[in-house]
Amino acid sequence: MSVMWDLPDFDGHEAVHFFHDVETGLSAIIALHSTHLGPGAGGTRFWHYENRETAVTDALRLSRGMSFKNAMAGLPLGGGKAVILADRNRTKSPEMMAAFGRMIDSLSGRYVTAEDVGISTADMVEVSKQTQYVSGLPVSDQSDAGGDPGPFTAMGVYLGVKAAVKHKLGRDSMEDIHVAIQGVGSVGGGLARLLAEDGARLSIADINKDHAASLAAEIGATVVGLNDVMRLEADVFSPNALGAVLDKVSIAQLNVPIVAGGANNQLATPEDGQRIFDRDILFAPDYVINSGGIISVGLEYLGDSDVNEVNRRVAKIPARLTEIWKESATSKLPSAEVADNMARALIGR
Repeated sequence: MSVMWDLPDFDGHEAVHFFHDVETGLSAIIALHSTHLGPGAGGTRFWHYENRETAVTDALRLSRGMSFKNAMAGLPLGGGKAVILADRNRTKSPEMMAAFGRMIDSLSGRYVTAEDVGISTADMVEVSKQTQYVSGLPVSDQSDAGGDPGPFTAMGVYLGVKAAVKHKLGRDSMEDIHVAIQGVGSVGGGLARLLAEDGARLSIADINKDHAASLAAEIGATVVGLNDVMRLEADVFSPNALGAVLDKVSIAQLNVPIVAGGANNQLATPEDGQRIFDRDILFAPDYVINSGGIISVGLEYLGDSDVNEVNRRVAKIPARLTEIWKESATSKLPSAEVADNMARALIGR
């Protein structure tokens, strides 16, 4: 039987906590990758996993990504992530969220949570009744950051896509740039709306076909199949659903000069960063381009919740990406590896 330290995605994690609450049926994992810069911060994912091993892998990969994301965003926060193992019906209740809040509180501030896939602002309110170590809460003053971090993530991805188009294609405008978007939920949908305003041509795909069709009608996009969106001839492929979509097979089928999207952990393996680089495809490291949300909830938790400050920091994302791409070209290393090296240095590794 393999142990935690032997798992491929264990990366010197400081702690991995397993919780279960009999009364509510809650099973959760909280992984702390690094607290070098501050408390481990990262959202909670509510997801049905086919098996527990997959849930552990997700928690390990996501928490490592949060260490790198927070460091590259210049936040005094470490990296952590929680996953709640949902049943097939994704049964959730206020009592379950309350139990989860008590679990977070038992860590005495080493982990700070917020929304992620499957978790709403209302869920965070229930969690906050049990612990102070939570962010992404509703705000009454529109000048304050808080609430759903999705729009800030979408804005950062949008700015990153524009930066990639300028860097790779030499285009300052998104007019008639063809972007294939995989996943049009909170982040992908926000990205699609912003790009549509700029006159981009959009092909979109989502597991929820009705939602995709509704959004397409709203913004003038074309709906394509989930199995087709990665193979389209386009200017940009933008993954905004779940991770590990870029592997040996899918990378070989890409028909774009740019990959830039908001999904976490897009590369299935570290070797896939080299595969993209070898194909001369410009890749935006996910934890850099999608950091807008953690900037919002991170500053909220740290007490600097002015929305203007959040927007100012989100606006720095293109410059960080450009720095990575320039170093990649100079060093002949994949952009994913360049970003990892920068992030490791920032967290003392």
